[in-house]
Amino acid sequence: MALYSFIQSLNTNFGTSIFEPVAEELGLKRFDSIKRQVAVANTITKEAQRVIQDIMDSLESGNSKPNKNEEIARILAVSRSGETSIVKPTKVDLVLHKGNNVYLIDIKTAKPNKGGFKEFKRTLLTWIACFAYHSPNSNIQSLIAIPYNPYEPKPYERWTMAGMLDLDFELKVAEDFWDFLGGKGSYKLILSAFEEVGCEMRTEIDEYFKKFN
Repeated sequence: MALYSFIQSLNTNFGTSIFEPVAEELGLKRFDSIKRQVAVANTITKEAQRVIQDIMDSLESGNSKPNKNEEIARILAVSRSGETSIVKPTKVDLVLHKGNNVYLIDIKTAKPNKGGFKEFKRTLLTWIACFAYHSPNSNIQSLIAIPYNPYEPKPYERWTMAGMLDLDFELKVAEDFWDFLGGKGSYKLILSAFEEVGCEMRTEIDEYFKKFN
């Protein structure tokens, strides 16, 4: 538990950006390229915007359950059709390329606000539409990553996200995320690295954190 408290303190003081360079370094051998803080294209078709709104309305009303593959198919069907609009999507924390596959990853805090998942979902869908407008032949996936599980050894509490996110395709937590980037065993490697740093630099870290208290 002390290890997770240390990771939580890093996250609290520095934000989720502290995990981005670690993720980039870890994934270099498994992916063709990894980029951080990427601004996706800002063009989206009005039909894609309409489809995204329809998806959001249906999810919010409870008339449908999240189905990312189906949602992507609906967006791609109109991603280059008709009039366009200029939008300003949130930057993508990590963009991973492997062959024709593209992964757009939004790294979130371990305990995101329940009400924020609506906007998270809209962002994930908007990224798909904007990216597809300029790269229609890419196999695009967008997802939320949560770097660690603060409830260890208990499972991560996912129920708050179930109505908005397709938990099988839009969410990777802790081990799922790090092993996706670096291969099996990567999560344990990351935990060991954080633990080693925490032990060796405890005094320096404590002194630094005092500045924020």
